[in-house]
Amino acid sequence: MTYEETLSYLYKKTPAFHQVGAEAYKIGLERSLALDKAMEFPHKRYKTIHIAGTNGKGSVSHLLAAILQASGYKVGLYTSPHLVDFRERIRFNGLMISKPYVVEFVRKYQKQIKSIKPSFFEITSSLAFDYFRHKKVHYAIVETGMGGKLDSTNIITPILSIITSISFDHRQYLGNTLIDIANEKAGIIKRYIPVVIGEGIKSELKEFFQKKALEESSIISFASENEVLVNAIMLPDYSWDFFVKEHGLTHCELRGLFQKSNAITVLKALKIMSGFGIRTRKNALDTGFGNVAKLTGLMGRWEEISAEPKVVCDIGHNEGAWGINSKMLENAIERHDKLHLIIGVSKDKEIDSIIKYFPKKATYYFTNASIQRALPAEQLAEKCKNIGLDGFPFVTVKEAVYRAVSNASKNDMIFIGGSAFVVGEAYPLFSENTD
Repeated sequence: MTYEETLSYLYKKTPAFHQVGAEAYKIGLERSLALDKAMEFPHKRYKTIHIAGTNGKGSVSHLLAAILQASGYKVGLYTSPHLVDFRERIRFNGLMISKPYVVEFVRKYQKQIKSIKPSFFEITSSLAFDYFRHKKVHYAIVETGMGGKLDSTNIITPILSIITSISFDHRQYLGNTLIDIANEKAGIIKRYIPVVIGEGIKSELKEFFQKKALEESSIISFASENEVLVNAIMLPDYSWDFFVKEHGLTHCELRGLFQKSNAITVLKALKIMSGFGIRTRKNALDTGFGNVAKLTGLMGRWEEISAEPKVVCDIGHNEGAWGINSKMLENAIERHDKLHLIIGVSKDKEIDSIIKYFPKKATYYFTNASIQRALPAEQLAEKCKNIGLDGFPFVTVKEAVYRAVSNASKNDMIFIGGSAFVVGEAYPLFSENTD
């Protein structure tokens, strides 16, 4: 098969949650374990860092990868979902997995794929573990897909577990309370393996995680601003200057209010890692924080993808993320003549808990990504109309983008978000992201 035929085969033979939703969700680790056995346990050949959380796990994963790369280590990075190219999910020192490797992996394990019947995410995780063995990485940063306890990545035994944040998302799979969700995320806490809990976790959840860590004889650490930072200043472009204890000033190119918490979590994790011999070069913090997008390919975190008019995209898609994004958008309204929002969401999300954060002073272009999971634009427009948000539905992201760009003046701002898949379809429409 060609690369394109291989991808088509995977999408047809292995259901993909990011495309179809619930019907692709398979409970249990038995398929992942079976694939792992068939591949002779590739993840046991290198050290792993396992990261879960409702929000922030992508940024934390990429920041850690960037800093370790800048320290001279060979680093594997497994994240999801992808925005434009499937191969974004699996990177070695920032470079995407090669097309021939994807083709050869599927050819080699096609018999097992047919007999085990894994989900798309399960086989993608196995592909990542196999590729990292092939590249002889020193460390693999592994991000969970959803939850933790039954996530297909949870067959690894890491040197460190990190849980970035807990808020409401995927309630139909993870539970209806924050404790329920925390319980699923806590599934990555392994016996005797230290765990870092992200900055800003609520007190009742701290007690819960302390109990879980005690059950596993795991040393637990809570990320704390006072422990790692002297000061933090968000700059006019929403990037950050961090004054790090025992280091000094370092600039973080990632934009947005939540990046402070992510940085605190990363700094705490690095401190723990240094305690068991993982050393970082003196300039690695500056290089990693300052060049994380270039080093790792990170996209879609309050990212400016065009200017005049300014176009910003963010993949935040749940209540926790929109609680932050709403503050950023309110600030943007004060800085620009008009705000244009291109918004689409997945139909399995709790729409009412998200749209309550949408700003009133904006022109809306409601749309839907070209996947089965997407909520039709007309339905989203109707829901928003009921709370006083006016706009027009567009059946494709391309139409919504073209209309917003044609309507916006150079002093306006266009925001694209609500779904990683909407952002992914918008990316190629801007010249700087087409190569």
